[in-house]
Amino acid sequence: MLSGCTISSERPDIAPDIPPRYGAGQGVTAPPALDWWRGFRSRELTNLIEEAQAANLDIGAAIGRIIQADAQAKIVGAPLLPAVDFNGFAQRFRNPGGPDRDLFQAALNASYEIDFWGKNRAASRAAQQIAVATRFDKEVVVLSTIVAVGTAYFNVLSSQDRLRIARQNLAAANRVLTLVKQRFEAGTASQLDVAQQESLVAQVRATIPLFDQTLRQNIAILAVLIGRPPVQVVIRGGSLYQLAIPRVTPGLPSELLLQRPDIRSAEAALASADASVESARAAFFPSISLTGRGGYQSELLKLLLRPENAFYNLAVNITQPLLDGFLLEGQLELALGRQFELVKVYCQAILSAFGDVEIALIAIADSAERERLQQLVVTSSREAFGLAETRLREGTVDLVTVLQTQQTLFTAEDQHVVARLARLQAVLSLFQALGGSWLPPGTAAGTNVIP
Repeated sequence: MLSGCTISSERPDIAPDIPPRYGAGQGVTAPPALDWWRGFRSRELTNLIEEAQAANLDIGAAIGRIIQADAQAKIVGAPLLPAVDFNGFAQRFRNPGGPDRDLFQAALNASYEIDFWGKNRAASRAAQQIAVATRFDKEVVVLSTIVAVGTAYFNVLSSQDRLRIARQNLAAANRVLTLVKQRFEAGTASQLDVAQQESLVAQVRATIPLFDQTLRQNIAILAVLIGRPPVQVVIRGGSLYQLAIPRVTPGLPSELLLQRPDIRSAEAALASADASVESARAAFFPSISLTGRGGYQSELLKLLLRPENAFYNLAVNITQPLLDGFLLEGQLELALGRQFELVKVYCQAILSAFGDVEIALIAIADSAERERLQQLVVTSSREAFGLAETRLREGTVDLVTVLQTQQTLFTAEDQHVVARLARLQAVLSLFQALGGSWLPPGTAAGTNVIP
């Protein structure tokens, strides 16, 4: 799909074969907004994401890596500038049988390597591109953290919804159990009927601890993501059905090359490898350096700066590698191998990005349809259970029918929450696949919201 993803001694230009649109979405230029998470219309979620951006420790570590990369770029670029240092000393010599002698000296030492072949410039450019790549890597961490916060928050709401449904179902099951016991006392129901309903009540009650566990564990996950101990975090939550579902268009596939920070990181790493190859080639040529030293030297401190005490020396050094045990050749081959690897990594990053967006678009369409169909199941199941419970009070329905309608309703309501969660997670995955948006304000379009 990506033509030109091969390498030789001169790397060819990479010309990705970018499709005009996505198979599961319309190709409209509309990348996500900078603060796309606000589209879910949850103040608590927005606060959690903003707090994570400021306090998450993984993001802090990524910032530390940027600082290190910038410092390394300065270190590698230092040979492009002259090196100058000051040297001053005072010495006393004791001569046997003679007077002591003093010697004072103040001198400046300077050296500079003429980068005639571009070796140092290429090495500096390689280090600068690595610093650029670390910035995009940091954006990858930020995006992953935001998505992790959203996922954990959605799981909290899902657990609260499922807990609420389980408790409502438990109350309904207990109502039916009371009716069955009344019929048993009246002689119109058997002990088996009572035992079956008690079993159903116990089954519903047994699901409550599982949902409670998921709820509390995801609150702990959120606490870690925002850089706080779990005991200090209180999540109000609510319901998945209180969230809006943003409508986000995927935009054009070509926009991913600018929107996805992982692609931009791979691109910068490849540019660094290109520069490293250039530097390794230049190392085969002679190295030319200039050195100079000048200052004052005197036996008397008060006469140190007199013109007659001045001295200087200049030198030109030329170094040409002759025999190095194939060291330079090995370094060039290593750089070429790294370049070849990063070409493939860059190509794979582009392909993976296209695949991620397609997968997310498919998930959004199918999960929305699944939720719609599941809502129909809930509506019909709730109506059937209501009728069954009414007729049980009237004594015109058998208990087996009531049990079946109860279990169908309980399952349908729980699966409806699961379907809603899957839809929200699919939207979250699409935002992540599109690169969030770390684009500057004003360059990204806003999102519409599905009520």
